[in-house]
Order: sequence, then structure tokens, then C-alpha cells
Amino acid sequence: MEKNNEIRIADLAQPVYTAMQKKFLDDTAALTVPLDRESILDESRKTTGLDDFGEQDFLERLDLLVDEWNADKGLNNLGRLSLRSKLVQHACSRLLIEDQFRRHPEIHDIDIEKPIIVIGLPRSGTTHLLNLLAADSRLRALPLWESYEPVPRPGEAPQAGGVDPRYQRCSDAWQMMQQLTPLLAAMHPMNPDHIHEELELMGPDFASYNYEWLSPSPRWRDHYYRCDQTPHYAYMKKVLKLLLWQERGQGKPTRWVLKCPQHLEQIPALLRTFPDAVFAVSHRDPVSVLQSSVTMLAYGQRMNRNTVDTSALIDYWRDRVEHLLRACCTDRDKLPTERSIDVYFHEFMADDLAMVARIYELAGLEMTAQARGELQQYIADHPRGKEGRMVYDLQGDFGVTPASLYQRFAFYFQQFPVRQENHH
Repeated sequence: MEKNNEIRIADLAQPVYTAMQKKFLDDTAALTVPLDRESILDESRKTTGLDDFGEQDFLERLDLLVDEWNADKGLNNLGRLSLRSKLVQHACSRLLIEDQFRRHPEIHDIDIEKPIIVIGLPRSGTTHLLNLLAADSRLRALPLWESYEPVPRPGEAPQAGGVDPRYQRCSDAWQMMQQLTPLLAAMHPMNPDHIHEELELMGPDFASYNYEWLSPSPRWRDHYYRCDQTPHYAYMKKVLKLLLWQERGQGKPTRWVLKCPQHLEQIPALLRTFPDAVFAVSHRDPVSVLQSSVTMLAYGQRMNRNTVDTSALIDYWRDRVEHLLRACCTDRDKLPTERSIDVYFHEFMADDLAMVARIYELAGLEMTAQARGELQQYIADHPRGKEGRMVYDLQGDFGVTPASLYQRFAFYFQQFPVRQENHH
């Protein structure tokens, strides 16, 4: 469905499968995929050779996830497999993280100083801003492979050519993803070096809104809304310290650049965790954000659900985006004026380097010749729409008019001078 590098997915609700997609779905159809606490914890114990999970409060959250996903009759086996492997990955990381802190309590003494934190809706330019900042070799960022497995497994040696086995596992998963869901590369690159959200580091604490992106999870969402997220932010900060500690003495940068959309609805918890941070709050037309998000999710669902329910997706994520935006409207003023900036998508896209320069000013970072060169190199290597440009049809695919959404999000446009993008 491509014209001049334009990508239009016309079969969102009624997927037309490739031979490879069919084969994968057929090959996994007869499997039994256990989604229960004990089999997940057992597999993580066997994988790591460790058995101390530390604080036990995570079990309640793990149970909630497996209960909700087990009750979901819409999941196929490939969906169950991918959710199970995510939970096993989180349980393995939890064991490895606990083990390091038990043997090296001095990790707690490391400071996370003045991180630069990007906050904003998904699909609002936050990824480009984060990856651009991360191109500056003075800043420490979190590549995807490291976010998935922050601690090496005991006794696992580098592969030929010095490749970290964690990197290799992430690379293999990306190759597979490109084969099974090729258009995801255009929407959301997941290659190992791609700079990722630190939210992933809450995974070993079985926390965050990330699980909602993996599978429809209204019970999880309601639990997340009810609970103070500050302890999970503290856990994530603990893992950031561990990552710096693992590199001690190597002359690597120690000032973090971070990013996550969840922060929009967790500004008080974020501030408590990183009181000296510099905050860049990105803003984009939420109708663009929503259509991009639900199209990406609907496309992914062809591989992990029996049917793709586009109306359920738009209902869920319209509410979710509104929740994020209302929290932003309420809490944006709590961020310290002298250390926060609003990044408007249309301004950022018009001159991304100028926006970075303004952020550096707040952060007390000089725009050196080297930094400018590194940023320009990143921009040259990553032109916008490199993987193709998505063409959307909100009404045709999801039965919703942009006008109804603009009405819904009017409160946000009243508070912030966000430019409406052209929606037909």
C-alpha cells in the first residue's frame, strides 16, 4: 500500500496475512502457554540461578496481570507467549538487580544528578528529542537492549567480536519483529541501539502503564490509577544508579537524559524522585497522537489477538490520552519554572537544534562545537519519514471523526498553544 514512500494500512480490522505471519500463527496455535505466577518465577530462577526476589509486594501486581491476561479470551497463543516472555524477563531482571544490591550496597550511594527528562504524549516528538539529546556524548542514555536486561546474567560471556549476549537477544527480537510486523519499523523502531524509555526499568517491580501498551488491561489501569507510583519511581531510580555503578571507572558520562509519556500523569511522583531535574514538556495535537497510537496498536494486534477490535482500541486510548492531558493541565505548573520548558511540536520540527540549545541553556550545558557536530550528525542520519510516512484514516478505520476528538480535547488547546494538524 505504498506511494511515494507513503504507507497506508487498509486491512487493520480485517488483516490479510502474509505467508510468514500465517505460519507463525499456525505453529503456535497448538501450544499450551502457562500464564501463572509460579511457572514465571520458576523459569526466572532457572535462567539466573538466583532465588531472592527481595520485597514481596510485587507478587500482588504480578498476580493481577496474569489474572487479567488469563481471562482475556481474545489473546491468541502468540500473544500469550509474548506476554509471558515479558513477565519472565522482568522476573529475571528483578533477581539480578536484587543480587547486585545485596552484594554491593554501596550502589545506593551513587547520585543521579540533574537528569534531563522529556515528558509528553507518545508519538509527540518525544522519541526524536530523546534520541537527539542522547547523541551528545556528554549525556548518558538508555538503549533498548539495556532497558530490557539492565544486568548481565551470571557467567554469560560476550559473544564472538565482544557482542553482549543481551544486545544479541534484543537484536534477534528486532529481526523477528521486522519480519512479522514489518510496518512497525516505520512507526516505532525497536532496534537494540534505539534510546528507550526508563519506564522499562519499572518492569522488574511489575509496575507502570507500560503493560497497557502490551495488551488491553483495564483492570491493571485502574489499579495503577489507585496506587501512588512514587515507590516504583524510586525503584527505577535505583536501577539507574546500578547502571552507572556497572560502568564506574570507565570514564563514561553520568548525567542521564530520560523520557517517558507516563510522566505526564505522574509529575508529583517524578518531582519527588528527581527534585533537581530539568524538564522538557512536549506538546502535540492529541488527535495526531491518538490516530498514530491506535493505528500502531491495531496493526500489532493482528499477530497477538484472534480479532482486531478497532472500536475497543479507540475507546480505550481516547480515555487514556485524555487522562494524561488532564493531569498535564493540572500539574504542569508544579514543575520549577527555571528548570522546565514547553516544547511545541511545530516549533521543534521547524528547528530541532534551536530547541535543544534552549534545553541546554536550562540544563547549564554548553553547546560546544563537538556537541553541535554530534547532534547534526544524528539529524543527518535520521531524516524524518526515513522508514516511510504513515497515512491515517481515523473515520474509516476507527469510526471516529477528528471533529469529535477536537471537542473532547478542547480543554488542552485552551491551556496550551498547540497547533492543530490538518485532519481530514
